[in-house]
Amino acid sequence: MTRQYARCVFRDQQGMALVTVMVVMVVMAVVGIAALTVTGLENRMAGFQRTGEAAATAAESCVGTGVNIIQQTIDQAKVPDTTTGPIGPVLNAILEAEIMGQNDNNADDPSISPNTLQTVGVYTVRGDIDRLYAQAKSGGAMQFASGYEGAAAGAAGGGVDIMYRIDCIATDATTNATSRITAVYACTATGQSCQRKI
Repeated sequence: MTRQYARCVFRDQQGMALVTVMVVMVVMAVVGIAALTVTGLENRMAGFQRTGEAAATAAESCVGTGVNIIQQTIDQAKVPDTTTGPIGPVLNAILEAEIMGQNDNNADDPSISPNTLQTVGVYTVRGDIDRLYAQAKSGGAMQFASGYEGAAAGAAGGGVDIMYRIDCIATDATTNATSRITAVYACTATGQSCQRKI
């Protein structure tokens, strides 16, 4: 083998090594960019989940406030003074009529005309409380008279469940995150607590 031939082969190998290194570098760069993209996407998804959970928690707190307002209004036969005006979440005067039954199944909406307004963290929470209907409590005197082996505490004994719908919307104006929770509670007019039905 001559020296000229050996130099030519060596130069060809140097070129091939450069091409191989460049291909390996491009592949590594693509893998690195893909890893960064996936990591960024996972972080965004986790952030969206945290935001959604925070919005749902804010809306759920509105439901709890609504139940408290219903119970106090039933017990006192009026919306408590501590829940109205600048110190409380109650916005409008028709809430008492809605809770006490003068305005059953009102079609108002928390996004348009809320009954309550609260700020929970960064969320503005609007709530609507509607009395749906009243029904004899299970195991009441009416069912007892028809052969049901119940507690025999009918309408005369305070055995009436009053069904209420509480609809709450939590909104963060900066991120546009929104959560809406609607619950139905059965409350008894005898000082007992309300029970969640839906």
